[in-house]
Amino acid sequence: MVTAEDVRAIALSLPRAYEALVGDRVKFRVGRIVFLSLSPDETVLGFGYPREERPALIASEPEKYFWPLPSDMRYQWVRCWLAAIDIDELRKIIEESWRMTVPKKVWAEYQASRL
Repeated sequence: MVTAEDVRAIALSLPRAYEALVGDRVKFRVGRIVFLSLSPDETVLGFGYPREERPALIASEPEKYFWPLPSDMRYQWVRCWLAAIDIDELRKIIEESWRMTVPKKVWAEYQASRL
């Protein structure tokens, strides 16, 4: 099981990422684009995910992943239970969601720095 502190540690280690409090939710952004959002009770993580791939992800592991709120359906967004994923899954979710928001050059530099 991962925690909100794990989310913060990974998200804030990424270039250009920062944390913002919007209403009662902690959101992680690059510029003005949100790539992660924690529920007020910090049990659910919303994250950027390709819209066309959502049904397959949710169907593959419905105990982990679920649909965004109706108001968020227009966005490339999906949600998961933090208690249902491990640290490696969390890192992959965060990095892929972040990758969708940064310029390709930033992503390439990040990948190169990890070699």
